[in-house]
Amino acid sequence: MITVLLLIHALLAVALLGAITHQAFAVARRIPASATSSFVDRFRGVGAAHYANAIVALFVLTTVLGALLYPQYRIDVRPTLEDLQLRSANGVFEIKEHLAAIGLGLLPAYWYYWRQPLDAQSAATRRYLVWLLAFVVWFNFLVGHVLNNIKGLLPA
Repeated sequence: MITVLLLIHALLAVALLGAITHQAFAVARRIPASATSSFVDRFRGVGAAHYANAIVALFVLTTVLGALLYPQYRIDVRPTLEDLQLRSANGVFEIKEHLAAIGLGLLPAYWYYWRQPLDAQSAATRRYLVWLLAFVVWFNFLVGHVLNNIKGLLPA
């Protein structure tokens, strides 16, 4: 059952990663994408506001599912990391937890500034909130991925 929950958690995290990355690059765009634009311009040319509700839902679902998996981590994985003297891995996971909590705290402000119709005066605030959440999501995704596979990364 834990494996199934971990896979669902990972799939939700990938969906969240894609959505927040698209939105982050879309708000970084200074000029509108043209019909003859490059791949990067087309990647950034999405409607950023359309991602907001999905990002909120995916962030909450991913975090809640991670919280359900957390006791298993504390019982199985953390003692193994401590036995292997991998204090930095445990420390990075603690940072991951804190960043997830900060991200949850940012979500109400994020959702408020992305509600329709968009206020043109709040564009900079939306951009900063998106990039903060993107940092949290990318950091947590990479840390979670490495910690999930840490035994395969270490010599036997």
